[in-house]
Amino acid sequence: MKVGVDARALLAGRGVARFTRGLLAALADGHGDDQWLAFVPGRAPVAPVHPRVTLVRHRLGGRALFGAAALARRPTLAALLGGVDVAWLPAPAPVAPGAPYVLTVHDRSWERRPQDFSAYERAWHRVARPRALARGAAAVTADSHAMAAELRAAWGVDATVVSPGVDGGPSAAPAGEASPAAERYLLFVGARDPRKGLDVATAAHRRARARGLDAELVVVGDGLRRVDDAELAALYAGALAVVAPSHLEGFGLVALEAAAHGTPAVVSDLPCFAETLGDAALRVPPGDVDALARALLRLAGDDALRARLGAAARERARAYSWDRAARALHALLAEA
Repeated sequence: MKVGVDARALLAGRGVARFTRGLLAALADGHGDDQWLAFVPGRAPVAPVHPRVTLVRHRLGGRALFGAAALARRPTLAALLGGVDVAWLPAPAPVAPGAPYVLTVHDRSWERRPQDFSAYERAWHRVARPRALARGAAAVTADSHAMAAELRAAWGVDATVVSPGVDGGPSAAPAGEASPAAERYLLFVGARDPRKGLDVATAAHRRARARGLDAELVVVGDGLRRVDDAELAALYAGALAVVAPSHLEGFGLVALEAAAHGTPAVVSDLPCFAETLGDAALRVPPGDVDALARALLRLAGDDALRARLGAAARERARAYSWDRAARALHALLAEA
């Protein structure tokens, strides 16, 4: 099977990039008889994904190529890759697939919180036509059962759940390894997007500090302070807890990546977190600064609670592997 992948996300430092890289590497690792072609527009450097994944580049950037494709239906992704049997689109974006395709939808943030996006980004999503793209797909995948239910209710589309794998764990950051941060700290990981709730996290941290919290707040992510995988693993391992006060999430990978290190989390009370972490995290109402401040004080001041939640969270994280995700997605690609 010759599989083409719209891999433009590899140019970004966001969660979709981690998802695309992790799942594509697992697909190539587990299905070496197939041919894996990943299209990345432009000339910006991209790290190799896997020895069996061929990166196909183009001198033109994505805006020109995919904007034309979405409006004029050419060039197709299949043509840019020299012909493929099936395509995988790791996220909705302007594209003309040119072959049967499987589409992954992580959330509906542009529909549910359009105020978080610039005028260009809103126009970009209109051109992408995510709902029509989903309805034209041979199969659609969602990261969680909560997201699959949302797609069914909002778009009338049935999605198969293919959850991301979780990187990290004790082998990536051995116990006792020095963390590149303050001695006691809470950790926020995410892009500078309003829906991630960084403003809520910083306001709650200030309020908790005024009430006696003895921990700093370390903030990293796209548009903030970028860190590589090794530093991120060390930050996860050394944190008292991860703070994820998102207003909207389709899966919540950061909290599970922390869980793989035995690090607990304080998260918004959203369906995806109830599904992935259940009682292995403290949950607070989205946007509630005072509730988050109380949760931070409680978790930072209770060693036994952190240990119990961290152990439970690690058990939850073990259910999410890239190999499992690759098997599920490969079956859909083969059927398509």
